Amino acid sequence: MRQTTGWAVHAPGAPLTPWTFERRDLRDDDVAVTVHYSGICGSDLRAVRHGDAASMPLVAGHEMTGTVTAVGPAVTRFQVGDPVAVGNVVDSCGTCPACLDHSENWCYAYPTVTYHGKDRVDGTMTQGGFAQEYVAREAFVYHLPPQLDAAAAAPLLCAGATAFAPLRHWQAGPGKTVGVVGIGGLGHLGVKFAHAMGAHVIAFTTSQDKAAQARALGADEAILSTDPEQMNAAQWRCDLILDTVGAPHRLDAYLRALTLDGTLCTVGIPDQDWQVDPMSLLYGAKRLAGGGGDGTRRVQEMLDFCATHSVLPEVEVVPASDINHALSRLEANDVRYRFVLDMSK
Repeated sequence: MRQTTGWAVHAPGAPLTPWTFERRDLRDDDVAVTVHYSGICGSDLRAVRHGDAASMPLVAGHEMTGTVTAVGPAVTRFQVGDPVAVGNVVDSCGTCPACLDHSENWCYAYPTVTYHGKDRVDGTMTQGGFAQEYVAREAFVYHLPPQLDAAAAAPLLCAGATAFAPLRHWQAGPGKTVGVVGIGGLGHLGVKFAHAMGAHVIAFTTSQDKAAQARALGADEAILSTDPEQMNAAQWRCDLILDTVGAPHRLDAYLRALTLDGTLCTVGIPDQDWQVDPMSLLYGAKRLAGGGGDGTRRVQEMLDFCATHSVLPEVEVVPASDINHALSRLEANDVRYRFVLDMSK
């Protein structure tokens, strides 16, 4: 076994502390990665604050960039020294329709996630990327384009894929109007991606300050969703709306902002059910869809797109030793827009 050190939570809500644990020995198709940077996602915060005590100690983190340090004998796509990235899915069944379509995140048998997942070979629980090293199957490791700053690129492996996938699926681009609801960790990337794809971008936000920020990020317009007059004027305008809000909210006004046959794709995860007036969905044959990350082919496409179009998240890099302070600030929504841990400090 390979020994490494990570930042673990030992009880729900407790501070994270250094913890030495074991990774598996390399299998034939495994890649060992020294983790240089690890993004902090809202789902990491939920896991360490409200996770299952029976699954702890737990090392969270599922947005990693680093360098290959060892490869198994069957690995062909990587060699020692390659800059790489690892995201929130590290294995899948490989045989279901989703996996055969390279949409492994929707594996019918459920994918093996980066932490608190079940290893498909030995049944052990996976531990995440708030650690010095990660070991993953070659198929779930990504080439990190050299044009991308490794620290800023880390959140692309979850937030980036989550925002990028619906925009690609519904063909955001020239001649299309894309709305983005919520200008946070996900939403600011939605604005950047849609702008880089050539769409006309409308940012929906509850904050005048965020409206100005959205324009700076590439939005063509910013609409205050708390202003009924502005929301009424937005009716029938958007081909696609990406809803990134993770708090309970009504969807009616955004559905009314869709054009005929338009799509509202929700990627935030509220802790209560969405509320919808059925007529706001039925009138105009609107679609309500969901999303969350993507499979191996699309994630690599997203990284390459970011390199070509100079798209990166806005991040605040902090030493890994400050992880507890960063989590508290994230809980207070005190970050613009994503925290990234420097795992060397």
